[in-house]
Amino acid sequence: MKSIKIKDGTELFYKDWGSGQPIVFHHGWPLSSDDWDNQLLFFLDKGFRVIAHDRRGHGRSSQTASGNDMDTYASDVAALAEHLDLRDAIHVGHSTGGGEAARYVARHGSGRVSKLVLIGAVPPLMLRTATNPGGIPLEAFDDLRRQLAANRAAFYWDFPVPFYGFNRPGRPVSEPLRANWWRQGMQGGAKAQYDCIQAFSATDFTEDLKRITVPTLVMHGDDDQIVPIAHSALISATLLKNATLKVYKGFPHGMCSTNADVINQDLLDFIRGT
Repeated sequence: MKSIKIKDGTELFYKDWGSGQPIVFHHGWPLSSDDWDNQLLFFLDKGFRVIAHDRRGHGRSSQTASGNDMDTYASDVAALAEHLDLRDAIHVGHSTGGGEAARYVARHGSGRVSKLVLIGAVPPLMLRTATNPGGIPLEAFDDLRRQLAANRAAFYWDFPVPFYGFNRPGRPVSEPLRANWWRQGMQGGAKAQYDCIQAFSATDFTEDLKRITVPTLVMHGDDDQIVPIAHSALISATLLKNATLKVYKGFPHGMCSTNADVINQDLLDFIRGT
C-alpha cells in the first residue's frame, strides 16, 4: 500500500499506476479511490498514468477527527502532487471530489495542472443562503447528519438508490454496485464523513471557479438527484473562464458507474483535445 504522511500526521493512501501524462481522480462522499476502478483501468490501458487517493477520513486513509474541510482536502492534494512531482496533470473530480479538485486547481495548481473535469460536482454552492436562494435547505443536510449518526450502515444501504437512479422506472437495483458503495462508505471514519457533509454542502467555490483558467469540462446528468444540475453545473459553467458543458439526459449522480462507457469516451476525447 502506498501512502504519504501529511504534516499533521495524517496518512493519505493513494494508487499510482502506469506512466505518461498523469490523471488525478478525486472521489465523492463517503467513498474512496475504489469508486474510480473503471476509469483507472480504462485510462491505464490508454497509456496514461492514473492516480487516485482516499481523502482523509475515507477509505484506507487515517480516520481523522479534524481537518475534514475543503481547505485541508485541497492542501492534502497539493502535498500528494508535490510528493509525486506531478506536472501537466488532468484533475477529474466527482461530486465532493469536484469541489476538492476545483479548490486545489484554483489555489495550488499553478504550473502543475493542464485541464480540469468536474462531474456531478458540488460547486459553486449547494446550501441555500441569502445570496444563494436556489440552494438546498440546511434541514436536508441536517437530516443526512442525523441519519449517519443514528445508523450509518442502514443509511449507507439506502443512499445508493437515488445516487444511481435505481428509484426511476426501468432501472432495477444493481445489488453488486449497491454493495460496493456500502463497502466503501463503511470503510471510512464516521466522524470524518459526518464533518464532510458540512464541507461539501456549505463551502462556496464561486471565487475558486472564477480563478481557474485551464480548460474545464463540466459533466452532469440532468436526472442527478444528489447534486441537482440547475444550481451546480449550469452555474459553474458560467463562472469558469474556459468551460465546456456537457449535459447527459436521464443520467444519475453515479453516472461514472452506470454509464461508464459514455463518460469514459467523453473524458478521453476532452483529454486528447478532440
